[in-house]
Amino acid sequence: MLKNWINIFIYQIKHSKLFTALNILGLSIGISGLIFALLYWNDEHSYNAWNPEKDKVYQVLVQLGDMPAVAENSVRLKAYLKNDPNVETIVYADDWYQKDKIIYKGKKEFTDKIINVENGFFSLFPFKIIQGNSFSALKEGSSAAISQNIAKRLFGTENPIGKQINCLSETFTVKTVYTIPGNSSIAPTVIVNKMKDLVDLSKNQGLFVLKILLKVKDPSKIESTRTMLEKVYYDEIIVKNSKEAGMSPAEMEKKIGHFKVFMEPLSDSRLHSILDGYPEGRGNYQFLLIMAGLSILILILSIVNYINMATANAIKRAKEVGIRKILGASKSKIVLQFIFETALITCFSILLALVIVELTLPYYNNFLGKNLTIINAQFYLQLVIIFSITILAAGLFPALYVSNFETINVLKGNFERSKNGIWLRNGMLVFQFSIAAFFIIGSNIVYKQIEYLSNKDLGFKGDQVIAVSLNFPSSYFEGESSTKRIYNRYNTIKEELSKLNGISKVSTGLLAFDGNDNSLWPVWYKEELFKQKAIGLDYGMLDLMNIRIIQGRDFNTKLASDTVNSVLINETALKLMNIKNPINSEIRIGNQPMKIIGVVKDFNLLSPESSIVPMTFYHVKSLDMAAEMNVVYIKLKPENIQNTIAGIENFWKAKVDSENPFQYDFVDKQYARTYESYVKQNNLFSLLNIVVILIALFGLFALASYSIQRRMKEIAIRKTLGAETNILLKELSKQYVVYCAIGFLIAVFPAYVLLQKWLNNFAFRIEIPMLPFLLSFLLLLFLTLCIVLAKAYQATKVDVLKYLKYE
Repeated sequence: MLKNWINIFIYQIKHSKLFTALNILGLSIGISGLIFALLYWNDEHSYNAWNPEKDKVYQVLVQLGDMPAVAENSVRLKAYLKNDPNVETIVYADDWYQKDKIIYKGKKEFTDKIINVENGFFSLFPFKIIQGNSFSALKEGSSAAISQNIAKRLFGTENPIGKQINCLSETFTVKTVYTIPGNSSIAPTVIVNKMKDLVDLSKNQGLFVLKILLKVKDPSKIESTRTMLEKVYYDEIIVKNSKEAGMSPAEMEKKIGHFKVFMEPLSDSRLHSILDGYPEGRGNYQFLLIMAGLSILILILSIVNYINMATANAIKRAKEVGIRKILGASKSKIVLQFIFETALITCFSILLALVIVELTLPYYNNFLGKNLTIINAQFYLQLVIIFSITILAAGLFPALYVSNFETINVLKGNFERSKNGIWLRNGMLVFQFSIAAFFIIGSNIVYKQIEYLSNKDLGFKGDQVIAVSLNFPSSYFEGESSTKRIYNRYNTIKEELSKLNGISKVSTGLLAFDGNDNSLWPVWYKEELFKQKAIGLDYGMLDLMNIRIIQGRDFNTKLASDTVNSVLINETALKLMNIKNPINSEIRIGNQPMKIIGVVKDFNLLSPESSIVPMTFYHVKSLDMAAEMNVVYIKLKPENIQNTIAGIENFWKAKVDSENPFQYDFVDKQYARTYESYVKQNNLFSLLNIVVILIALFGLFALASYSIQRRMKEIAIRKTLGAETNILLKELSKQYVVYCAIGFLIAVFPAYVLLQKWLNNFAFRIEIPMLPFLLSFLLLLFLTLCIVLAKAYQATKVDVLKYLKYE
């Protein structure tokens, strides 16, 4: 029986080559799209999956009033956490990596993944220990743990345990070599413990200073820990400050804001965190859902396309089914035969899909910034599930449809079971048109939003400005004069750079245009607290970025007071504080009185998802913040930019830093990365748009071919009676125009609703215009007519006698 089915399948392939090719290609495209989405989905959900403690490990997040939540907390919480019976381990840590070179006997390895944590880290992140042990790895301040990769590059075949390395201007003894079993929210290459002074409350009394990681005994009791921490903030900050200020705690809380604590489990940190609290960042859950949803939609479209073509092609096999029934074949066997044929086609489709994926995976990895592979047991299990679902969804209905042909009717030549089959095929064609219309509309609107962001006036110009990383040695930060030492060193670099050819201006600021810094400071005006972004600048920074001053003046090198108590504010801050005459008005940043000397025109600093925040600008020396400088901004002249950058690099290696790699970034590209995920969504939509249109056209081509072939005798009679070609073309194509219009109308509402929801992510967005809808319909109609009219015109040129000679 099986051999007979295979022979029939091979016979059908030989006599329906185009039909089979379109079916296999359509399904393979749909399956390959879903495979790509699965690879991305699996990778994002694999973060921390290896960690057996992931449900017991929590990071403590805190939010003050309407300020953004932060992952940094006060050291004063530690004493209270130690008394919590549900807390098993407390680890204070830096929330971001540090970068430096690791030196061993003259060998140097640069890494940007050094993390500073307390002892106990390995009980929260139990990396696989290759050499040494996790208990002594961070017990002492001079101990270090290194990754297996660093160990191989630095020590070769030597045993690294007990060896001394230099890092962060200190000497450490290697106590442990580890490897990370899988994707992790913290994935350092070097781990050190320099937390002794940082966790000393007498030396570090700041409110938001260090990350807190907790391992708890019972996750179900985490709420009691959360409420306890909120009470600590209330008692330690609100109550104490209210007593000092001579007011009630309620009045102080209204003035400062309410401290709200969040306890976020490690298992949710990658895709469901409210902020980038871990150094490996967080995934884009919305993008993940969009990719998965669109891929499933395309696979459904491919299956519908297959069903449509299979039921249309079933008429050709009606006599075969009738004869087999007469010879004794049961309905169940006929169903199994057609499902078997679908299984074979699905096998070919999956094999072709895997080839497509393997060939295009490098481009996909580059697109996502990933290193995905298809060698994974979980993936192959999912592939078997896809195979099974595709066979059932694509094969069952056509099999039942064919098996229900009436034997007597089909042997007499009456192949149509009923009009229901025709309506079903047409309904599925309308469904294909709807999905195609949805993708065309969506890609058009998404493109217009990204174009709007790309061309929007940001309030600054960074196209000829590069940001060069400053890597001052750790020794610069030691001692009481560290701020002065760093500022003087920066000034020397600035003067030397200004002498190089091709450089227009040099300055610096405690700001970045990458959208990551959303921190706010307390700013007081008339004893009322306002949360604003406080940004330290050097002379000429605003001018360098073409940021306009609309009232007052900029910082002036001739006025000593500008480095002591002068500030500028932006338009949003002016409106927020409702200052009528801002120039010479007094505000306070923390406890420092400052005088407003100018108002800056609003400009974008965060991503386009966020509104422009209120900003206050001070000179970096005025609040003793020069030690925070980590970048110098250089404006280049438009001529020979690459030669200028090469000159800066040579100068940098010779005069500034010969040890670390020279790193720079164009500011406009830096800001463009703040909406990079949306650019990726635009590119994804555009690519899938092409795929969807191709699949829909496959189905349209097959159905139009079948439909016109069935009407060839009608066409021949009409031509004999004198019908003109244009009349025949109109008659043959009008139903497809109607289906196209119905499909488009069905797609309009869901497209509009979902696109509105997507656009609501942006503080700066377009309003959905009607023109893209009209253009989408015209494009869909044009492609439909191209396919249908081409087949119809071919039909009008056939030999009439061929179809009438038996009449």
